[in-house]
Amino acid sequence: MAIGLARWGGLTIAAIAVSVGLEALRLPGAFLIGPLAVGVATRLAGAEMRTPKPAFLSAQAVVGAMLGAALTPSIVATFVADWPILMATVATIVAAATLSGWLLSRFGVTPGTTGVWGSSPGAASAMVIQAASHGADVPLVAFMQYLRVLFVASTASLVARLWVGVDAMPPPPAFFPPLDLPAFGLTIAIVAATAGLGVVSRVPSGAMLGPLLAGAILHGSDVFVFVLPTWLLILAYTGVGLTIGLGFTRAAVAHAARALPWIVLSILSLMGFAALVSRVLVAELGVDPLTAYLATSPGGMDTVAIIAAATPVDVAFVLALQLVRFFVLILLGPALSRAVARSLPQGGPARGVLSKPDADC
Repeated sequence: MAIGLARWGGLTIAAIAVSVGLEALRLPGAFLIGPLAVGVATRLAGAEMRTPKPAFLSAQAVVGAMLGAALTPSIVATFVADWPILMATVATIVAAATLSGWLLSRFGVTPGTTGVWGSSPGAASAMVIQAASHGADVPLVAFMQYLRVLFVASTASLVARLWVGVDAMPPPPAFFPPLDLPAFGLTIAIVAATAGLGVVSRVPSGAMLGPLLAGAILHGSDVFVFVLPTWLLILAYTGVGLTIGLGFTRAAVAHAARALPWIVLSILSLMGFAALVSRVLVAELGVDPLTAYLATSPGGMDTVAIIAAATPVDVAFVLALQLVRFFVLILLGPALSRAVARSLPQGGPARGVLSKPDADC
């Protein structure tokens, strides 16, 4: 027990140390990218470590609370006014991802319906859970989801850094700001209760969605604003980053080796297509290019929002579009998979070697 705690303590310290170095370079989302990189290096070096589920659910809950506090009633007005363009944007990216997955399956790069589940842009844990009941190769779906998040998060962070420049970046917040203890205690109680309800309800990503909805309602109605000190957010970002990074086992890479070049090509193609689609938001809605790019990025809602929160963009708009895409995938995922299955040659999925992931990306 003591050895396990020491290993996790050392890994956490290493992840935060790398993050501090990236933060010194003013890289957006440094406290997500650092742990992600450390997690990948640790697992590929052969260390058998996986983020404990309670720790990851807690990290998701804190990130959900942060995202909920960023939502404002103005988002509803934005969607009411511009919903055709916004929904068309989401539909176009989902369609492109589905086509990419269909091509991977159709030409035998991935077995069965694996390609469409692995290519779904976001809601990783929900996609893996549903893939298991629709004849897909679950380990390969998990690897594809992890790899896409790694590419999208790293690219989004670099694009934000290069686009904004050092001078326009917001100053780094104080790690240990003065704390309103009663308000902080109430925040923790609300987040814990709503995250628990989300998990018990078995809603996909419930640990994150519960605090997110609670924060949006409380903040939007001016009842209460969550108190989330920087050190707590850093711990949450570290938990999310390590969970993603520790999913890259040697066995996972070996299992996906044959298909890896084509999977990488499909990820890069989808990222490029999403970037082109973001130009529609710039042209039609006057959204600034970086906000549009992050809003359409085909990564996890949590990872993209973490990077957006560290960048001078419209975080609420980014989160709103990511949320819509998340729910569209949850609702349409099974139907898309069945449609793909009907168009493919009959055959069973290949046997995988990667355990089911915990992360929702």
